Amino acid sequence: MAKIGIYGSSFDPITNVHLWTASTIAHRAKLDKVVFLPCSSRRADKEMKTDNEHRWNMLQLGIKDNPIFEASDYEINEHAGTGKQYTFYTMEYFKKHYPKDDIFFIMGADLLQDIDDQEVPVYKRWKHREELIANHKFIVMARDGIDMLKVISKSPLLRNYDNGSTFHLIDKGLSMEISSSYIRDEFSMGGEPRYLMPEACYQYIMENGLYQKD
Repeated sequence: MAKIGIYGSSFDPITNVHLWTASTIAHRAKLDKVVFLPCSSRRADKEMKTDNEHRWNMLQLGIKDNPIFEASDYEINEHAGTGKQYTFYTMEYFKKHYPKDDIFFIMGADLLQDIDDQEVPVYKRWKHREELIANHKFIVMARDGIDMLKVISKSPLLRNYDNGSTFHLIDKGLSMEISSSYIRDEFSMGGEPRYLMPEACYQYIMENGLYQKD
């Protein structure tokens, strides 16, 4: 049985921090594979700056040198812009795709907090959250200022399914929070974020004129 982590993000563009995070989690959680899952540009809750094709191409360039990294086009192709975009359906898909393996959804502590945030109305919490938590496992990365154990203890849903294997909490140690949006801003303002991403991705951005100011 392999251990596989599903790592979803916009990857707009993929950065060295994405790669370092995936590598760190694979090492700490003893994963055999990390599947990078770019979200669709048609997601209702996200505003993509770059179309699916460019983000997919950059992702392929960014992960090509690591044999345990793979990419999945499930969200950008199979269910773009439909109700099936919810994390529950995504995890059900991967559970069926890898029936003999142990599947984990990789998320930040901020997303763990959002799933069943007691401070917001029920309708604003994650869709199908009970089925998601009851049937799947999670690797949760620390975020500055968020106490992961307190987040779990404050939510009846998370607390009731905290059986020792549902949540694998990881403190990454070194804080590296350079974001895709920071890189996009640097490009748009004429900056030079070359060494914040894989070289092949930087060259792709320059050749295709992505994120550049008009």
